[in-house]
Amino acid sequence: MNTLTKRFQDISLNNLPDVGGKNASLGEMYGKLQQKGIRVPNGFATTANAFWLFLDQNQLREPLRRLLATLDRTRFSNLGEVGQQARTMILQASLPAELADAIRAEAAQLWQSENGAVAVRSSATAEDLPQASFAGQHESFLNIQNEEELLLAVRKCFASLYTDRAIKYRENNGFAHEKVALSVGVQKMVRCDKSCSGVAFTLEPESGFRNVVHISGVWGLGENLVQGTVTPDEFLLFKPNLRQQRYSILQKRLGDKALMMVYAEEGGATRNTSTPASLQAQFVLTDEEIMQLGSWCLAIEDHYGKPMDIEWGKDGIDGRLYILQARPETVQSAKNPFLYSEYHLSQKSEAVVSGQAVGNKVAFGRARVLHSVREAAALEEGDVVITETISPDWDPLLTKVAAIVTDKGGRTSHASIVARELGVPAIVGCGNATQQIKNGEVVTISCSEGKSGFVYRGELPFELVEVDLSAVKKPKTTAVMLIVGDPDKAFQLSFYPCDGVGLLRMEFIINHFVQIHPMALARFDSLPDDNVKRHIDQLTQGYADKKKYFVEKLAQGIATIAAAFYPREVIVRMSDFKTNEYANLIGGTGFEPKEENPMIGFRGASRYYHPLYKDGFALECEAIRRVREVLGLANVKLMIPFCRTVEEGERVLAVMAQNGLDKRRDAGLAIYMMAEIPSNVLLAEKFAALFDGFSIGSNDLTQLTLGVDRDSEILQDLFNEKNEAAQRMIGMMIEKAVAAGVRVGLCGQAPSDDPSFAQFLVQKGISSISFAPDAVLKGIENICKAEEKQRAAGQPLSA
Repeated sequence: MNTLTKRFQDISLNNLPDVGGKNASLGEMYGKLQQKGIRVPNGFATTANAFWLFLDQNQLREPLRRLLATLDRTRFSNLGEVGQQARTMILQASLPAELADAIRAEAAQLWQSENGAVAVRSSATAEDLPQASFAGQHESFLNIQNEEELLLAVRKCFASLYTDRAIKYRENNGFAHEKVALSVGVQKMVRCDKSCSGVAFTLEPESGFRNVVHISGVWGLGENLVQGTVTPDEFLLFKPNLRQQRYSILQKRLGDKALMMVYAEEGGATRNTSTPASLQAQFVLTDEEIMQLGSWCLAIEDHYGKPMDIEWGKDGIDGRLYILQARPETVQSAKNPFLYSEYHLSQKSEAVVSGQAVGNKVAFGRARVLHSVREAAALEEGDVVITETISPDWDPLLTKVAAIVTDKGGRTSHASIVARELGVPAIVGCGNATQQIKNGEVVTISCSEGKSGFVYRGELPFELVEVDLSAVKKPKTTAVMLIVGDPDKAFQLSFYPCDGVGLLRMEFIINHFVQIHPMALARFDSLPDDNVKRHIDQLTQGYADKKKYFVEKLAQGIATIAAAFYPREVIVRMSDFKTNEYANLIGGTGFEPKEENPMIGFRGASRYYHPLYKDGFALECEAIRRVREVLGLANVKLMIPFCRTVEEGERVLAVMAQNGLDKRRDAGLAIYMMAEIPSNVLLAEKFAALFDGFSIGSNDLTQLTLGVDRDSEILQDLFNEKNEAAQRMIGMMIEKAVAAGVRVGLCGQAPSDDPSFAQFLVQKGISSISFAPDAVLKGIENICKAEEKQRAAGQPLSA
């Protein structure tokens, strides 16, 4: 009986001690998931017995044991020397004849049936440590085309058990070197070099949010993605929709993909080549392929019963997608997502560079600018490593760093993965950090400001607040809502103790993700400024219809927030820029009138039906319709700002119906109105007949009640929501809404700043209060105290 090799069809997770985690998983998927349509390349694996036979016939066990006994286990000063000697021992040894024959026999069948090259992958195993995955510690060899290359690749895989990083990994995790074997997987080569490849997580890799699948991809082989040498395309899919087999793509982000790794002429060697401009401007996967891959990832997660880290590839010859590897995700899934650590910089200095933030921490240290791993001996405890990119060879050296900054890479690059595992902040894809940051200077790394991370000069003070959000008791009657604008923060914010989003500010998405005035897209062909047209052409690359660019970008931002809080309500306020703010958008100056007082000028509802903007509003409506109907996120509700008269409310609702947002057609659609003008309060009964409820904008209502510009430094002492007149207006609005039987909420800082104001709102019967994220915990505390006082006084809670 052959105990030296096993075919994938005969391997399952039960064989993990024999073939290691990687090969056991490949066999498991090949045998049990192909019936669900998931394609896994066929192959076989050498067993742990084969590795022990190799060591014994070459009499290597004792020499390796003695060599590893010389390892400096304090400073690891001789790690490189020990590793090199161990690898040399193995590479100079020969494969036992019976093992070589077994490999040849299995490979012959594989080559005969698959008619192509093979991939050779390492899979470490420990017989008494079956849960050890050893992910990313050992070598793989691709495009192996004949027996001679294959047998050499097998010995190279055996030798990779003693790479510096693998030795250090076992030392760090307490694994005895002599108990770890190396299994080699040999499988059909998927020709990703002629197409694309990437990785997928069945959770959001930064926050641990479980309801999405995150996919990233590059042209060519996936090594560029792992090493962070290019910025990949990224796709985000909504799991509930995948389960229902409906459109699921929440986000699509185009990466630069500047390089693509392909095979050189000679055997398994690879080379990087510049990606053609046409491919850089094109997503690596079609929507249908993204959906197919997302469905596969969900099926794999369901099969394993845990979040998964998956490698995928597309064969450029047969045009099909394949799953190349799958392993349990071990970083975010091991954390309590409700244990929230919030970092706040107390002050800021000059931001030297910025990039994509990994994690949410702040750290500082001495910058160590390194141009290759060979210079890493200069690293000292607490340094901030600044380098172009990070490969697995860096891993043994990074345990001492305070933070990582790279010129290249994305959120799924090796630098990002290592940073998450080490629990240190990282900023990747900065572009020029190695040029802009001086070696030896003290810098502060801030990943606490959203998706963008910043490197500041000097050591900056910061505050750290740690809260177990799951232990926060919410009010019994008053709904607690969040004020949200940034889709990139939505998944983290979803763990906050709240009942949904009471105010989604569309303006943030338009400013940061769209950037272009909607009318400049609706009337692109008639724009007079060629420079503006060129700028818009650059941003909308890949969109033949410029209007579709606005709709998709806005819809993706709103859908991401809606998915993060699903099925909780998310109330989207239609755009409420002032004319001077709209003019700042690309192409905006030609469409915006100049006003002396934009605060009470052409804003809010008055724009939506006016010839100067109604075509832009139609695009907003189409984005909302796409979110609700195409993506099925019916938890999205709408809100109309700055509606001055009842007649204006009627006109807006009519225009919305014309643009597909008709409550008579969509019974689940709710449209609320911001109550921020005295006329809204005085005619609340009539507005209540049109709208489903109100949200009091306390800042504008106070401003217009008192006639005070809330932005005026001179008059700031007069602006006070607790002023008797302002408070009467707020109280009257709540009373009228309650009497009309419609919901009424409030958005503002006052209920978190002032317990007495929260008490006032609760007494009046407010339905909900919306807070900025940094104020929500204090706001909850104040509302709970207010409700308790109501109960103690024997007064009913009328909300």
